[in-house]
Amino acid sequence: MTSEPNDMSDPSDLGDFHTTLHSLRVWDGPLPSFDPATAPADPLELFREWFTHAAKAGQPEPHTMSLATVDADGRPDVRTLMLHDADERGLHFASHATSAKGRQLAGRPDAALGFYWPAVARQIRIRGRVTACDAVESRADLAARTRGALAAALTGRQSEVLASREELVAAAARSWERAGAEPDAPAPTWTRYVLAPTEIEFFQGDAARLHTRLHYTRTPTTPWTHHLLWP
Repeated sequence: MTSEPNDMSDPSDLGDFHTTLHSLRVWDGPLPSFDPATAPADPLELFREWFTHAAKAGQPEPHTMSLATVDADGRPDVRTLMLHDADERGLHFASHATSAKGRQLAGRPDAALGFYWPAVARQIRIRGRVTACDAVESRADLAARTRGALAAALTGRQSEVLASREELVAAAARSWERAGAEPDAPAPTWTRYVLAPTEIEFFQGDAARLHTRLHYTRTPTTPWTHHLLWP
């Protein structure tokens, strides 16, 4: 006679989860308009315009974004990190070259970024190829940031197995002390990356579900073109 698995979940917890989930609504307030006929030829201009608008509209942390990569076995991976710049080269971010994302980008440099700004019912999806900046530009990335950012970079070992919380606390304390004493301390694995986009989609939500999706594409030999997509 086989025993049934012991399910310790509380049915009331599941009911509360479903009640909460299905009670949630999106975009209850007034939404901005977007006329794709006025969209610029270069999506970088529109990206900067939407980013600034989201920040001024009160969107918390509009510079946070999702980065999707693929590992050596073809399995997708995703995490949230910060945008450091957006210029003619592409969208900039940073991490350790030895981290999971760093290793994945070294093996397969094609990646995707996603921004979602619910305060204005807008999202932006970006695909392209990522390149690593040199050591000088990567170190300058840290120099422009806070002592805490340098301390975290000096702590390093991102994505490695951690034996205990105490080990992390001790390593972080040493890194904070060093970051204060040596503001130019090297962090050899810290790397600034640039994703050069080949596709960018701008999504404007609509309360009546008549969403606007404007999709930009380009190739190494052709300039940007754009067209609408069905929502």
